[in-house]
Amino acid sequence: MRMGKKKLSKRYRKALEQVNLNKRYSLDDGVEVLGKFPKANFDETVELAFHLGVDPRQSDQMVRGTVGLPHGSGKPVRVVVFAKSGSGAEPAREAGADYVGFEDLIQQCSDGWTDFDVAIATPDAMVEVRKLGKILGPRGLMPNPRTGTVTDDTAKAVKEFKAGRVEFKLDKTANIHVPIGKVSFAADQVKENAKAVVDAIVKARPSGAKGNYIVSSAISTTMSPPVIMDVKQLLASL
Repeated sequence: MRMGKKKLSKRYRKALEQVNLNKRYSLDDGVEVLGKFPKANFDETVELAFHLGVDPRQSDQMVRGTVGLPHGSGKPVRVVVFAKSGSGAEPAREAGADYVGFEDLIQQCSDGWTDFDVAIATPDAMVEVRKLGKILGPRGLMPNPRTGTVTDDTAKAVKEFKAGRVEFKLDKTANIHVPIGKVSFAADQVKENAKAVVDAIVKARPSGAKGNYIVSSAISTTMSPPVIMDVKQLLASL
C-alpha cells in the first residue's frame, strides 16, 4: 500500500518499526504487537476490521447485526429511546436510557440533534421514527429490528447496549469496522472481545454469499498502523 506524500507522525513511524506489514499475525501475536506501540495521550480505541467477499449492492448479501462484548467497549454509550408514554417509556428510563420521548424527541432529531450513540424504538413508535431516516440513517443511528433496536423490551435493549453491545454493518466497499475495547484493556480482554466479534460476523454470513467470506482482517488502535491478521488462525481461535 502506498502511503502517498502524507507526513507521518513520529509516534506512527515508531509504531511501524514494531509491525511487519507483510506478515499475517495470529490474534495472540497481533494483540501483543498493539501493546508495543507508542501510547497516545488518550485511551485509544482498539478496532477490528474485516473485508468480506460479498457484494454490498445485493440485498441478500448485506451483513449487519450486534454483538455483546464480554468486557464492554470501554466507551460510555448514550442511548435514546423513542417510545410512547406507557409503551416502553418508563422501563427504558428505569434501565438507564439517557433520553426517552416520542413526539418531542422526534422533533428534536428533526431539527438536527444526534448527540447519542444508539437509538432504540418500540414497534408502534417506528411509524413516526421512520420519518427520521434521512437524518439518522446516514449516521448509522436508525433503529432496526435486525440489530435489536426495534423492540417492545426497551429495558433489556438499553441494558445490553449500556453494557457493551456494539453494532456492525457492512459499508459500500464490503468492509466492517468494529470497536472491541480500549488500549487500557488487558490483553485477554481484548482477545475475548475480538473472538466474540469474529464469531458474530461468521454467524451473520448471508445466504447469498459465495466463496471466501472473510477475505482479510486487521486489528489496530485509533492512532496506529494496521496489524494484518491471519484469517485462518483467527477463525481457528474461536
